[in-house]
Amino acid sequence: MEGKSNASEKDKPEKLADQIMQNPRVLAALQERLENVSLSPSSYIETLPKAVRRRINALKQLQEKCAHIEAKFYEEVHELERKYAALYQPLFDKRHVIVSGEVEPTNAESEWHSDAEDEDKLSGDGKNKVTAAKKEAVEEDNSKGIPDFWLTIFRNVDMINVSLQEYDEPILKHLQDVKVKFSDPGLPMSFTLEFYFESNDYFTNSVLTKTYKMKSEPDSTDPFSFEGPEIVDCEGCIIDWKKGKNVTVKTIKKKQKHKGRGTVRTITKQVPNESFFNFFSPIKVSGDGEELDEDTENCLAADFELGHFFRERIVPRAVLYFTGEAIEDEDSFEEGEEGEEEEMEGEEEGEEDDDDYQSNPKKESVQPAECKQQ
Repeated sequence: MEGKSNASEKDKPEKLADQIMQNPRVLAALQERLENVSLSPSSYIETLPKAVRRRINALKQLQEKCAHIEAKFYEEVHELERKYAALYQPLFDKRHVIVSGEVEPTNAESEWHSDAEDEDKLSGDGKNKVTAAKKEAVEEDNSKGIPDFWLTIFRNVDMINVSLQEYDEPILKHLQDVKVKFSDPGLPMSFTLEFYFESNDYFTNSVLTKTYKMKSEPDSTDPFSFEGPEIVDCEGCIIDWKKGKNVTVKTIKKKQKHKGRGTVRTITKQVPNESFFNFFSPIKVSGDGEELDEDTENCLAADFELGHFFRERIVPRAVLYFTGEAIEDEDSFEEGEEGEEEEMEGEEEGEEDDDDYQSNPKKESVQPAECKQQ
């Protein structure tokens, strides 16, 4: 009897659920709730009447036409860039002759007001005391221009420094200028980075170039993904290395054993070597539409990003990357964003359980992996 009683007690909730589900009002309420459950955009569109979907397709046609107009807009922006590049160039030329020491700036040209100078004035003589030896060294400085100007910039920028090797630096001491040249009117959109070197013991080229080809055209298969011009390919140059000076390859020794006689010989062969100068031997984008593997795509993306960074930031603002001011501004902005995010996360965790609180470790900065150039 006791066993039957327990069984009947267990069956009660199931019988109650059956009775509820048979109630028309309950079923109607459940149906309404299911209908009001948020749908994904695509599934929501599928629920619309055919006439409405037809009108949406008409809007998509209009949106595609907007994308093509936007592409024309960016082509005109490129024309403006070319126009203003000509206005900037005399200033960049003046920068070059000062950096190289060909011209000494006048006192008026050398005046610059900075916050650091204000701090020195407010702090009295404490910060302004300089030893006689240091003063004498400054007065007797016979150096020309600004030594290691571009090398220092490359060291300061993580995106470049990640590929910079110790044996690259003596070569980059000879780098005198970096310029951006836009494609001529009527030609496909592109820009060329020009690296000017003084005569050196490493290669005979006076200029190393890298051209980035661009496209401002919506993809026919996905026109709504268009967000402006994109780099689609790049082309480097041949470096005429002097004998024994090519840092992009290294010589290794390898032992080979003869299969029949069993004798062993040692051969030498050249293999690729990590170097900044691999920048001028980029991976080529296949023109046959063949899909690239993930590693190759990542290398190309990193290469395109670096080319864009040279064009948009490093060349126009070189002195600020030399002093580090541009980098400090970028770091401050990024840290501010992360700080706000961490603070919000901390508040949420605190509301949930104060006892489980742990301080978040600082995030390590992630450097892009160096790509093997082909």
